[in-house]
Amino acid sequence: MAIEHGASAIGLVSAMPSGPGPIAEELIAEIAAPVPPGVASFLLTCKQDVASIIDQQRRTRVNTIQICDRLVDGTYEDLRKALPGISLVQVIHVTGPEAVHEALAISSHVDAILLDSGNQSLKVKELGGTGRTHDWALSREIRESVEVPVYLAGGLKPENVGEAIRAVRPFGVDVCSGLRTDGRLDESKLKSFFAALQ
Repeated sequence: MAIEHGASAIGLVSAMPSGPGPIAEELIAEIAAPVPPGVASFLLTCKQDVASIIDQQRRTRVNTIQICDRLVDGTYEDLRKALPGISLVQVIHVTGPEAVHEALAISSHVDAILLDSGNQSLKVKELGGTGRTHDWALSREIRESVEVPVYLAGGLKPENVGEAIRAVRPFGVDVCSGLRTDGRLDESKLKSFFAALQ
């Protein structure tokens, strides 16, 4: 449904400590398999070690890995060696000015950065799907400072996505909770979202 309405990427959420939309890896693999060429299939992972991320990609066969937490065991270079041709997108949770420094340090190691409104410091980590916006001025500063594409996420919905794009000028936008009703993707909200991008 998302692709039919114009999505150039779909996000497939694996197990997370919180947030909407996680599905089993078997279902992720089933959904990713028929995704047409030219559309990215993103595996959203909360894994922090390279070995587990490699295993997840091999089970799900996605073409992009979205790392929603910080790597603590292994490097981006280790991922690239093990998974040639697989794109790496690192999520930066924009909680304050420190996010700018984090994005700059990581940007040369990944294919893109995704700016979101989670918080890794909470007892139960928020790694996405919060429905909250963050400081778009910081997001714009990050987008202007790094050499890789920047996706914007965090509280986006049909009513504010146009303003968000004007404020940040991201490469792309990412949406989860803003297009759901009762936990499921809502086609009418999806249509409104894409209409707001015109």
